[in-house]
Amino acid sequence: MSVQGNQAAPARPLSLATVITFASASIPVGALVLAATVHLPRYFAAELGLSLALVGTVFALVRFIDIPVDALMGLAMDRTRTRFGRYRIWMAVGAPVLMLGFYMLLISPAGVGALYLGAWLLVMYVGYSGIYLSHLAWAGRLAATYRERSRVFGAITGLGVIGAIAVLLIPVAMTQAGASDAEGVRAMIWFIIGSAALTCLLVVVRSPERIAPDHATRFGLKDYLALFSRANVVRLLAADLLVTLGPGWMAALYLFYFKDSRGFDTAAANLLLLIYVVAGFAGAPLAAWLANRLSKHQALMVNTSVYSLGLVVVPFLPPGNFAAFAPVMFIVGAMAAGFTVMIRAICADIADELRLDSGREWMGLMYAGITATSKLATAGAIFLTFNVLAAVGYVAQAGSVNTPEAIRGLEIAYIVGPIAFVMAAGALLHRLQADRRAPRRDPPPARGAGHPDGPRREPRIPDRRRPGPREPALVIAA
Repeated sequence: MSVQGNQAAPARPLSLATVITFASASIPVGALVLAATVHLPRYFAAELGLSLALVGTVFALVRFIDIPVDALMGLAMDRTRTRFGRYRIWMAVGAPVLMLGFYMLLISPAGVGALYLGAWLLVMYVGYSGIYLSHLAWAGRLAATYRERSRVFGAITGLGVIGAIAVLLIPVAMTQAGASDAEGVRAMIWFIIGSAALTCLLVVVRSPERIAPDHATRFGLKDYLALFSRANVVRLLAADLLVTLGPGWMAALYLFYFKDSRGFDTAAANLLLLIYVVAGFAGAPLAAWLANRLSKHQALMVNTSVYSLGLVVVPFLPPGNFAAFAPVMFIVGAMAAGFTVMIRAICADIADELRLDSGREWMGLMYAGITATSKLATAGAIFLTFNVLAAVGYVAQAGSVNTPEAIRGLEIAYIVGPIAFVMAAGALLHRLQADRRAPRRDPPPARGAGHPDGPRREPRIPDRRRPGPREPALVIAA
């Protein structure tokens, strides 16, 4: 465990072992995100006897409550000063909180009330925020250069895919062993609890932490409000909301759609979803490669366009034909993985610009912002889709038979929603440009108060509309 301040010499490139070790904390995160969006809402509705509208409302309310918690947590992270590091301590605390919340959901009795469900979902998501926010903000500081961030965030996304793969294989294996769908979901939860304990401990103990020193300047509420009024920050947050809402909408309806409309059983539907998730191994590095060949925002626009084209094809494939669906699910999944890589990398670039401009650390707050928009999107996806299904007369309880009209409403909702959202995100990022004529330059090391020449303020960023040959990479179209 090491904590490093700013050094005069440039930071050495991170070794592959360091990157993989650090990125391992994304395994439980990836497993949790998939389980919480695809399996848990359906589990509470179909197996525990709760209505679709109630489940959607509880999930939405919990995520809405959790959003200001993320913002406060991000502010606290950026102001944290301990001898163990700035972000390390937050991961160490977040893991056991997440584990407790998940355990209490695991032992939920049939017919559990909304208050019980909401309270322990909130505990689980607070722990998730502690892990997720600290991991992303820590990654932004650990990867010190423009290009290395694509590499680190690509590894984080790739290992998150491993977590999602595991959480999909568990119910398939449980079904083959004769277990019920409910028992498969409970096994997923145990996997998330165990992997959170192991990987977070590994990251906390083995990963270095680089801390950029702050200057003495104090910032008030108006400064933070000004942050979220900056054009590039607003575009990033809006784009993140939309690219999360699209796949989140698709995930909330996935099992309903593939079982009742496309004619697959639970095991086959999970295997197709596995292909979608495994495609992230190709999609994450592809997005990083595209970003270095084009720019981050253009790479994201390519991903949103191809993702939408893939979804357009899905309704025209022969029902129940696994071989026909598999390649399309792979393409769509690869593109969706690129959303996450590019949004996270662009966020780190913007936070770096803010630090250069102000001399203040903004990384934790920036990642709190995109975590908040992701949670808002996930909450909106579950709330909107479950209420849409209820409005068209779709019944989720196990063993129910739905009318053709209800199935048709399900089909329209599954396809139209994700396409509209991700294409809107691509349109937003059309105005976010990246100048790749020179690599990002790290700021000069700050002088402390004990330096013979006194403390030195980091330079302000030049006018972004007239970039010089050595300016940072991210600019905004005039």
